Amino acid sequence: MSCIQTISDYGLRSIGIGERLLPTSDFTLCQQFTLIGSGMIWNIYFGVLALMAGFFLATAVALGKASGNAWLRKPSEWFIFLFRGSPLFIQFFFAYFLFLSLRSEIAFFEPFTAAWLGATIVLFLNTSAYAGEIFYGALQSVPKGDSEAADAFGFSGFTKFRKITWPTMMRLAWPAYTNEAIFLFHATTLVFFSGFPAWKQQGDALYYASYFADKTFNPFVPYPILAGYFILLTLVVIGLFSLINRRLNRHLPQFSRSKIRYRPKLFR
Repeated sequence: MSCIQTISDYGLRSIGIGERLLPTSDFTLCQQFTLIGSGMIWNIYFGVLALMAGFFLATAVALGKASGNAWLRKPSEWFIFLFRGSPLFIQFFFAYFLFLSLRSEIAFFEPFTAAWLGATIVLFLNTSAYAGEIFYGALQSVPKGDSEAADAFGFSGFTKFRKITWPTMMRLAWPAYTNEAIFLFHATTLVFFSGFPAWKQQGDALYYASYFADKTFNPFVPYPILAGYFILLTLVVIGLFSLINRRLNRHLPQFSRSKIRYRPKLFR
């Protein structure tokens, strides 16, 4: 079988398109690159959806934590503490069995036991807590002079937040938020090893890398391939976030603009 035929057969297998049966012998590099790359579709799906939805919740949580109203501040503080204080793997585990229990009582929760929805919700809540703390720190660092200048120009309420506070908060938080986005994509590898099943073997990149490692008894081929894909994904994320960072800092002189630097997190 040629490599082009392999790509045609297995390139979209992770989403149910193409060959249903996995190769069982005589594994080629093309098969491993193709199937692991196919699984990356799920990792990108989880990361993009959780990041997009989590951005808005994180902003709300940061504002809630900074609020003088205890009814807004306390829930935000406990939300951040809960999801930052417990391991992501355990969050997946408990969420899956919670959705499983609810499904037995209410049919509405049937889709929540599938990875495409249930795992996305967990990642969404987790990244919202981490990003919320990042945004809160940036919000506390907004120079008082900016607020005083906004007051002098007659800005108040939502107008002041939209035009002064929020852009400054984003500019200060963006480098750290970029690292959170990178870690979120890396964390998607936990999905199919934490309770949420791979439906019809349609798993993520790590699922297929583990399959080849188990079948060939040689982890030194599939796992470096997996790492290569995630390095490429990290470079894409850094590139996109750098463009946004440049947009946020467009009013500053070139030499004073903060640059995106990847700082890997050794512990979550």
